[in-house]
Amino acid sequence: MIQLVDLILTALIVAVLARAILSFVIPMAGARPHPVLLNINYLVNQITEPIIGPIRRVLPTMGNLDFSPLLAIVILSVIKRYISA
Repeated sequence: MIQLVDLILTALIVAVLARAILSFVIPMAGARPHPVLLNINYLVNQITEPIIGPIRRVLPTMGNLDFSPLLAIVILSVIKRYISA
């Protein structure tokens, strides 16, 4: 059971990282990004929004920078380490 939770937390960390990377890649793809890229972005956003959304609402804005994915990764890593111990 602990291994399953560890696997899920690892998958969520990877999804948050993918969301952060895609937030840079999609605008660089131009006016019409590839549909597969858009579908991957949509899927990753659907998976990570329940985690990042509440953090974004609580975290103060710092210009155009969004630190909510970073904080989400830190929180998920702490939970993962606590469960693994």
